[in-house]
Amino acid sequence: MSIMLKSSPNFIPAPAGTHAAVCVDVIDLGMIEVVYQGKTQRKPKIVIVWQIAEEMESGAPFLVRRRYTASLHEKATLRRDLESWRGRPFTDVELQGFEGESLIGVGCLINVIHESRNGSTFANVASVMRLPKGMTPPTPRDYVRVVDRPPSQKEVVDDGASAVDDEVPF
Repeated sequence: MSIMLKSSPNFIPAPAGTHAAVCVDVIDLGMIEVVYQGKTQRKPKIVIVWQIAEEMESGAPFLVRRRYTASLHEKATLRRDLESWRGRPFTDVELQGFEGESLIGVGCLINVIHESRNGSTFANVASVMRLPKGMTPPTPRDYVRVVDRPPSQKEVVDDGASAVDDEVPF
């Protein structure tokens, strides 16, 4: 079976700025080969998907994603973002194992920046923060988690647009 790839000229990135968001998916990409400083390694990767309240022209809410190395090492971007999102550092016990799916349905503030590459503009998550007291996150809607989709509707979610902390391996 062939895999047809094509550009999406009508793609509109999420607006830049700070947005109240809700996590709608945490996707396990498995072990991905990456090249960092000339060295090839296999790393466990995940994608966190957030939905913001602002809508596209179609009426569907914007989705923003970020790919992470699945690590809570003290220098890991995922750990930094999760601690900022939670508003506190991980305890030693929590560092033994944190359930990523516990993020689904949890609100936050995300800072979206636009990055232009090869003539396209991508919306990248620059930071994740805890929601201020009294602020409510958007209610998730019109999203089916990747693991819950039928095989014919599973999509490639690692589009490289959100590879802020990782090098694209090609």
